[in-house]
Amino acid sequence: MTIVGIVCAALLAGSGVLCLIRVVRGPSMLDRTVATDVFVAAIVGAVGVHAAVGRYSSTVSVLLALSLVGFLGSVSIARFAARDGDGSPHLEDGELP
Repeated sequence: MTIVGIVCAALLAGSGVLCLIRVVRGPSMLDRTVATDVFVAAIVGAVGVHAAVGRYSSTVSVLLALSLVGFLGSVSIARFAARDGDGSPHLEDGELP
């Protein structure tokens, strides 16, 4: 189990570093948002691996809180990005307000 935990931790650390690079270098706000969402998912995975290797059951609330923060952050950025320049919601052709 220790080797599996080390491999998982190394892969999650690598994905975290790549996500941080994308957050810094991302050409658009949406690229940075996706990278941040993946980074939060990697953190959730790392906490899950830590809980599995150490056999801790008390980290479930931390995992739930991190998942909720990641979801709400992604939804709020998506809603912000879906607005037009005048502040009104973006509507497809033929849709009523």
